[in-house]
Amino acid sequence: MQSTRLSERATVYLQLMRADKPIGTLLLLWPTLWGLWIAGDGRPDWMIVAIFIAGTFLMRSAGCVINDYADRHIDAHVERTRHRPFARGAVSEKEALLLAGALAFAAFLLILPLNLLTWAMSLPALFLAATYPFTKRFFPLPQAYLGLAFSFGIPMAFAAQSGTVPPVAWLILAANMAWTIAYDTEYAIVDKPDDLKIGIKTSAITFGRHDVAAVMVCHALFILLLLQLGRMLDMGLPYFAATTLAALLVSRQYFAIRDRDRQRCFQAFLGNNRVGLLIFLGIAADYLLR
Repeated sequence: MQSTRLSERATVYLQLMRADKPIGTLLLLWPTLWGLWIAGDGRPDWMIVAIFIAGTFLMRSAGCVINDYADRHIDAHVERTRHRPFARGAVSEKEALLLAGALAFAAFLLILPLNLLTWAMSLPALFLAATYPFTKRFFPLPQAYLGLAFSFGIPMAFAAQSGTVPPVAWLILAANMAWTIAYDTEYAIVDKPDDLKIGIKTSAITFGRHDVAAVMVCHALFILLLLQLGRMLDMGLPYFAATTLAALLVSRQYFAIRDRDRQRCFQAFLGNNRVGLLIFLGIAADYLLR
């Protein structure tokens, strides 16, 4: 009986962490790996890589728990989220806060072997992850705040790998922010009717009838910044070929989102995982062939 109870609680906690939906972890992980590979000239320290992969999972999970805690009185009124643990009354506020704290503490323990600069940069990273869910109450572009939160692993990767955070790290951060605003606005279009009813602020609402155009502008800025990154780093054919293919993938998303169909917008959002993977493969192959 006790083991059944523990199994039930574990299942609820894993759902709260979105362990069954890895897309968020992957979208957070790819830019971090871009940074690690570039900071390490294509040969990053594998212990650091392992730490960042595990830390990405833990911090994304903690962020999901905090997000559901912040939205605990809202999710039951949104079609896509009405079956989440808080929405169906399967978890308490105390449990969620303890779980988020445990995940964040585990992530902190992971970076203890790293340098002081990485420790210092973990503090704003934690602040961004913890406060993002509450920005939807007052900030008209919470997707931009999420973009910063989802990009902070990039300068942390440079700090851990090289002990410095050069200008190129901030260029990658800017590119990733533009990309995050694009794909998370696609995600926000899915919930737009519900968010309008309950008063949540999102970029899809703020951009209004220009939401699709704003997504494509952000995608274009993302690709342009990646091209500039390639020029700065003197990248070769593998990188630019991957960036060109990524440009084709994001351009195709226009046809999926232009009618604002919920299911097609969500599929476009999911498709960004392939974009992140493609850029990583381009970076890795470019350094490998040097």
